[in-house]
Amino acid sequence: MRHPLGRELWYKRAVVYAIDVGLYQDGNGDGIGDFIGLAGRLDHLASLGITCLWLLPFYPTPNRDNGYDVVDHFGVDSRLGTPGDFAEFMRQAEARGIRVLLDLVVHHTSDEHPWFRTARSDRRSPCHDYYVWDDDPSDHAIETIFPGVVERAWTRVEEVGQYYRHIFYPFEPDLDILNPEVREQILLIMGYWLGVGAAGFRVDAASHLVGRQPLAGGDEEPHRLLRELRDFVAARHGDAALLGETDVSPDELVTYFGDGNELHMLFNFLLDNYLFLAFARQEAEPIARALHLLPNKPEI
Repeated sequence: MRHPLGRELWYKRAVVYAIDVGLYQDGNGDGIGDFIGLAGRLDHLASLGITCLWLLPFYPTPNRDNGYDVVDHFGVDSRLGTPGDFAEFMRQAEARGIRVLLDLVVHHTSDEHPWFRTARSDRRSPCHDYYVWDDDPSDHAIETIFPGVVERAWTRVEEVGQYYRHIFYPFEPDLDILNPEVREQILLIMGYWLGVGAAGFRVDAASHLVGRQPLAGGDEEPHRLLRELRDFVAARHGDAALLGETDVSPDELVTYFGDGNELHMLFNFLLDNYLFLAFARQEAEPIARALHLLPNKPEI
């Protein structure tokens, strides 16, 4: 398929490889992978036929959840290098024709993020409304992502006399994506990284970001966020792509494409599950079955 302006949609043929920078290649001898090391392996990655790297979170973090507890969406964790190291990596990747997708982690932040530090100390602060709060959440039966590990989705903060929601870990408070100021911050984050060369974003926890959980702010249609993200990347970088983490039933999948105006791509969790069954049985039938269960998607 080709772009309306005649350019081929690169992600239709991309070979994407996921990289956890801290676990990949140590470039300075401290025992931790970094951008210097990753840049030094680009020729090897290109020789494998890889045309796109998806970088797991590399932002400053307490690192209690493999980097998904972000404290600064505009930075590079010092363990992994400097912003200059990142820029040089991006330059070298571009020179080899390798695009780079970044993890967009905006369902929640770390509880050490400056937004939440302010939110938990001052109920009158604008940052307080960046998160989902409730005076008495006893009537809100919300399941956590990790039952048996995290039993409650609400934690009380005595300073403000309220509970904040966290469907992942207590140290990852949920952002309120129905707050226009939060959505504006998300666009600022995306604009920054597109400006330094990102080819798009893997939208973390997309199915939890816009659905399946009660949201603050009432009954506003939450998929609007995905349309805003799509419009933004199209305006800033016409070839940029959005890849969604959407672990939902097959009949729900198509809703994340919208009318061709939301996410460009989705992870195929269904096929992933059936692939393991195929390996266990040593037969291809489960793979064929999974492919037939997938709904038709709109033209993107």
